[in-house]
Amino acid sequence: MANHKSALKRIRSNESKHLRNKYQHKTTRNAIKGLKAVEVKKDAEALLPKVVSMLDKLAKNNVIHKNKAANIKSKLTLHVAAL
Repeated sequence: MANHKSALKRIRSNESKHLRNKYQHKTTRNAIKGLKAVEVKKDAEALLPKVVSMLDKLAKNNVIHKNKAANIKSKLTLHVAAL
């Protein structure tokens, strides 16, 4: 157990950040699955910018690596273009 006041605060703040990051990451993964499930090109093109924005935010906050975000965005763009 932590002995210092600042260490206790750090434990609390890390837990809240962990929960927020987990929520955002799971929400983005669900959005990606939803985009892949869409069959109509027009709907997919409307959904793509929202998903790309979510990925950019995760990469900016170091929840996922920037290269992983770039790879996912590239694959999604190819998927939408192929519809």
